[in-house]
Amino acid sequence: MSQTFPAAAAVELAVVERSGFIESRHVGAAIVLGPDGEVRSEYGDTSAAILPRSSLKPLQALACVAAGAELTGPHLAAATASHTGTDRHVGLVRDVLEMAGLGEDDLGCPPAWPQDGATRDEMLRDHGQPARIRMNCSGKHAAMLLACRRTGWPTEGYLDPEHPLQVQIRELVERMTGARVAATAVDGCGAPVHAITLAGLARAIHRIATSSSTSPFALHRNAGALVRAARENPWVIAGPGQPDTIAIDRLGVFSKGGAEGVHVMSAPDGTTVALKMLDGSGRATAAVALRLLELAGALAPSDVSDTLSQLPLAVTGGGRDVGTIRPAF
Repeated sequence: MSQTFPAAAAVELAVVERSGFIESRHVGAAIVLGPDGEVRSEYGDTSAAILPRSSLKPLQALACVAAGAELTGPHLAAATASHTGTDRHVGLVRDVLEMAGLGEDDLGCPPAWPQDGATRDEMLRDHGQPARIRMNCSGKHAAMLLACRRTGWPTEGYLDPEHPLQVQIRELVERMTGARVAATAVDGCGAPVHAITLAGLARAIHRIATSSSTSPFALHRNAGALVRAARENPWVIAGPGQPDTIAIDRLGVFSKGGAEGVHVMSAPDGTTVALKMLDGSGRATAAVALRLLELAGALAPSDVSDTLSQLPLAVTGGGRDVGTIRPAF
């Protein structure tokens, strides 16, 4: 059975401190690429395969655009988002479905409550029910459906790994990472997710983040447009109070977290981080990515410190802050 890197190959990336006592430790692996794409630093085994989960969405979105999904601006950002299901997010997804001539029932992701607390509370007061369009991957699924409609591929079975769209996504993943997919699994939303190395994931995100929207090559042009869409619409990528939205809004980075402790982040100069927490916890990933970019000289220490103060990193006791979740370096 394939698995992620062994515990012996992991290093400490973050700690949880309570009243001056280290209560918990998060171990994993991370890699930093410089603006030129060369390795600046590595922590743990970055050559072992991982499931990137939603950190794979930028590549999936690019494959959809290549297949004809004519998305721009916030609608393009929604294709790579793990949104919190607010009404604004739902409006974008509905727009994409309308472009495809399809409805919410055509989405292959499972019904879910919105992750945004205020939206969920309002739905409960109105006796609402979980909905596919509220699921945090609905933007990606809508983009997939639109790509199928534009290319003439069937929308039924679009999540099958052998569907033409999924084959195109897998081929793009291998092209951008520079390596063969190690395994294919079913993501939480039902879409295929491909096991790749952290080093390969970092290469792919670096190539996307350093692409120009004026490139003569369509792939780079689309990648540049995707990054610009995310940076110009940080609220779309996640939602109010979410680490990705906060980091993009405050620092102009390109940031995309994934389930089970995966995170990718690129600074404006192209310096790129990819990391995986071995225990699957995502509570420290954005903070670690920001600190690694700071250590690489890509972000100013004062800017990182200010942004970390806005992330949900406080450890509480007795109704007050008594500690913090922080990078281990």
